[in-house]
Amino acid sequence: MSRRLRWALAVAVLLALAVVGGRMAMLRKAQAAATPVAAPLPIELSAGDVAAARRTELGATLAVTGSLKAVDSAFVKARVAAEVAQLGVREGDRVAAGQLIGRLDDTEFRWKLKQAEDQASAAEAQLEIAQKTLDNNKALVDQGFISKTALDTSVSSANGAHASLQAAKAAAEIARKSVRDCEIRAPIAGLVSQRVVQVGERVAVDAKLVEIVDLSRLELEAAVPPEDVIGLRVGQTAKLQVDGLAEPVAARIARIAPSTQSGTRAVMAYLQLLPGPAAAGLRQGLFARGSIEVARRSALVVPASALRFDQARPYVLVAAGGKAVRRPVVAGARGEVGFGAAPEAAVEVAEGLAEGDIVLRGSVGALREGTAIQLASSSPR
Repeated sequence: MSRRLRWALAVAVLLALAVVGGRMAMLRKAQAAATPVAAPLPIELSAGDVAAARRTELGATLAVTGSLKAVDSAFVKARVAAEVAQLGVREGDRVAAGQLIGRLDDTEFRWKLKQAEDQASAAEAQLEIAQKTLDNNKALVDQGFISKTALDTSVSSANGAHASLQAAKAAAEIARKSVRDCEIRAPIAGLVSQRVVQVGERVAVDAKLVEIVDLSRLELEAAVPPEDVIGLRVGQTAKLQVDGLAEPVAARIARIAPSTQSGTRAVMAYLQLLPGPAAAGLRQGLFARGSIEVARRSALVVPASALRFDQARPYVLVAAGGKAVRRPVVAGARGEVGFGAAPEAAVEVAEGLAEGDIVLRGSVGALREGTAIQLASSSPR
């Protein structure tokens, strides 16, 4: 067989295969078009995944954070420069007001007190001598034995001796006070927060020895922005969540600073914790966060978790026509509203929703608009 014939046969076979392949592809395409595509199953949402927008009384709140601090606390300081001879309390010990908790070495001050008392005794003796001399001179001047000038000298000597006695007594009282100042006493009742020195250390005047805090009254120091301080009033209530504490603690505004802080321009508000089981066991320095109710009015609200911010404008996902529909909204004040068994964080919707619209909470996660959804029978309608 010639080469030209073999090439012709090969080309013919290739053309036949191409025609058969084209027909098979057209057949498969027709079969695919004729086969119906199964619709995706809708996502079923439980009652906890949705909530109905409702109109209710909303307490507008102001978020605050800060550390707890005892209303009454005091540093016990050294009143004299001396060595610490005794200090019988440590961190966590309870003390009473006026309780003797330690002592500074008073040896030097006792000797100074004895010296001042001896000088006072000597000055008293000199006064007695000067007074007797004055009395004698008064009798002698009446009899004409001494001159009036000599009597005046005796009067001056007696006055000088009296002044010296008073000065000596004052010095003795100062020395006696220094001895008393060697006693370390608790100025208030409470718990020892920190012990700064140890026995044997020599401390200077006004050196810190022990800190005592009274945990019976605690307050939160909160820095409030200047634009929000206008709505604050003494007596307004608040709920605080303290780190490590499951239950919220009730508080109220006890004081508001009359001036701003330098640099931040914030105003300090002091929230006193109210007595209760939740407040028991709290300590100074714990961090707390909470909200102050500054106003209350009627508003259309949804759970705060339903508000989404992954788009240019805030929006919520609404269950409408069996699908998740995106609705841009204008958010307003925040507060707490009971959508279920317990109150939860809520946000006002000023525009974009109507009362009764079913919104999807943040617990459903990220859903695309148009996703098929199905509400459980117990979901709000």
